[in-house]
Amino acid sequence: MISQEQLVLLPLWYAVFLMAITFHEAAHAMVAYRFGDPTAYHGGQVSLNPLPHIAREPFGTVLVPLLTYVLMGWTMGWASAPYDPEWERRNPRRAAAMAAAGPLANLLLAVIAFAVLKVGLAQGLWTVPLAPQFDHLVTAASPGGAAEGLGRFLSVMLGLNLLLFVFNLIPFPPLDGGAVAAGLWESVRRLHDRMRASGMGNLIGLLLAWMIVRRLFMPVLRTAVAWLYA
Repeated sequence: MISQEQLVLLPLWYAVFLMAITFHEAAHAMVAYRFGDPTAYHGGQVSLNPLPHIAREPFGTVLVPLLTYVLMGWTMGWASAPYDPEWERRNPRRAAAMAAAGPLANLLLAVIAFAVLKVGLAQGLWTVPLAPQFDHLVTAASPGGAAEGLGRFLSVMLGLNLLLFVFNLIPFPPLDGGAVAAGLWESVRRLHDRMRASGMGNLIGLLLAWMIVRRLFMPVLRTAVAWLYA
């Protein structure tokens, strides 16, 4: 169970998660709309307003992230943007671009958080903590003020968006990386479609991704933090 301090940080973590997942799904929806599939546009998902995304997946956007935080001290969940499977079949490369847009949106948010933290460190707004943590990569020069909260927010924003970027690009269905690979290579597409059509195939893909994501993510996070402190 989480500590009292972690409980105080729950609203911050949830706000970052909601922003990350909203940007992710809005990017999917916008690219699909630009490339000829208005399904998500008509569903209201071409929006940075989180409410349409929450309304579509309340379980993955509200209950699961709050539960994972209470049980494990960090947020995880999901959302989704609808699309036309026939459009995907006719336009595999456009569908691949649509799939890639979500993780790239998370990468953009991570880069923004990194840049603000880097500038703040250079300007003396923050210092490097003695024991950096996922949600505490910087320490405010004047603890207790707005800079402390902003540093926490940006730390979570950097780490969580990097995690979503890496996790979603793992090339297994139902993750975005599987759809990207399927859109680029026809041989992969046939296997991907067979797995995605099966609930068991999707479950296997998620379990495999979950087993390897830490090995993929930790080097990325360590590199980002090393560049941040350099």
